[in-house]
Amino acid sequence: MVDRIPRVPVREQDPKVRAHNFEEVCYGYNQEEAQLEASRCLHCKNPRCVTACPVGIKIPDFIERVAAGDFAGAAAKIAEDSSLPAVCGRVCPQESQCEGSCVLGVKFEPVAIGKLERFVADWTFAQVGGVKPSETHATLGNVRGGTVSEANGGVEQQSCETVEEGLHPSHRKVAIIGSGPAGLACAYDLAKLGYDVTIFEALHKPGGVLEYGIPEFRLPKDKVLKRELQDVLAVGVKIETDVIIGRTVTIDSLMDKEGFEAVFVGTGAGLPKFMGIPGENLNGVFSANEFLTRNNLMKAFRDDYRTPIHAGKKVCVVGGGNVAMDAARTALRLGADTTIVYRRTEVELPARKEEVHHAKEEGIDFQMLTNPVEIMGDERGWVRALKCVRMELGEPDESGRRSPVVIPGSEFEIPTETVIMALGTSPNPLISRTTPGLEVTRRGGLVADESGATTRPGVFAGGDAVTGAATVILAMGAGRKAAAAIDEYLKNK
Repeated sequence: MVDRIPRVPVREQDPKVRAHNFEEVCYGYNQEEAQLEASRCLHCKNPRCVTACPVGIKIPDFIERVAAGDFAGAAAKIAEDSSLPAVCGRVCPQESQCEGSCVLGVKFEPVAIGKLERFVADWTFAQVGGVKPSETHATLGNVRGGTVSEANGGVEQQSCETVEEGLHPSHRKVAIIGSGPAGLACAYDLAKLGYDVTIFEALHKPGGVLEYGIPEFRLPKDKVLKRELQDVLAVGVKIETDVIIGRTVTIDSLMDKEGFEAVFVGTGAGLPKFMGIPGENLNGVFSANEFLTRNNLMKAFRDDYRTPIHAGKKVCVVGGGNVAMDAARTALRLGADTTIVYRRTEVELPARKEEVHHAKEEGIDFQMLTNPVEIMGDERGWVRALKCVRMELGEPDESGRRSPVVIPGSEFEIPTETVIMALGTSPNPLISRTTPGLEVTRRGGLVADESGATTRPGVFAGGDAVTGAATVILAMGAGRKAAAAIDEYLKNK
């Protein structure tokens, strides 16, 4: 009986060990564990988990195949809707999406959908090494700089079959700006439809927030991200790195001079927010974006890289979201005694419960109902302490959460050498400022309808560039919607 099978626990590194390394925390399921967990699925006639999945993965169908030991079939079923299963299985907030809607979760623990998705992706790569090189042609590099490196063997691209009369999709060019989850999902779907798709990435490595924002211990870059990028390249997507749209080239020139008939903007939200309190310009103050980028993209945590970062012996991270957890757990692994400062209670923490649980296991201190009012410096201009006040919860604010109120006379200092601000991000205004006809919201996001169409004909947008900082899977869902809208737009053009 289903009610007699408890949720299969996932093996993890010991907290005392992992707090000192950047190896992946979770080991994932083996075959027997995956099949046992999959057997818990009720196979509902109206699967709410599918509705709750932003990319619409046919969850009961792939889980049924896992339970039967047909892991290849499960992988094929997931691939119909997701280009990044190993990534999503690791970093998506399943508890508030698919698993949060699982009927079994009403009385018992929900099916571990995310862990099963991860298992299928990892099993597939272990068996076949990802997409076979002979299947497709993939290009990664900076064509404008004169260097192109071939991925997956560099074999000839196979031509697509003609699906309708007229201009074939493979002769129609679509530009994707940004190689984060929104851009990758959009590019993947359009390439499968036969379009000539090129992603333009500002940094020297593709992946967007997956590459620079999520720590190695949650998302291994070579083991996981690199191989899923290869699968995207393998369907024919091209990626040009070190291309800053709005500086290296503009959207106007892509469309007017280079023959791109449609553009998708998936540049994310990389502009950090600060509190505007005294002392934010002191040495030792970072945005979480900078801190994580230097550690992830520039490998500051590795001794064999010449891009170190000074965290010091004591670090305070301000914020309570997933980025705050990532920054705090990274600082801990760099050897710092780390404290998270958050102005509400643990109940209101926006971070995933799993991430909070892992942070506590690893020894991170949580100062709840605490708000910074000043960063204190020494005579050399370096951080020496974070001055805070105690808070209490008052009436609910616009979001429905109870607003924190300062307790008079509660000021105190937390000695620290480093302060990391993890207060959220907003979209970079570069593209909107250099592209006539693109309207933005008061928060700086691009104005786009439900399909992703912006106020500029032929230009679509989705993910954090529209909504502000959100989740990987929501960005992917926006990318998929935009891909369908771009296909419809070009068919009718």
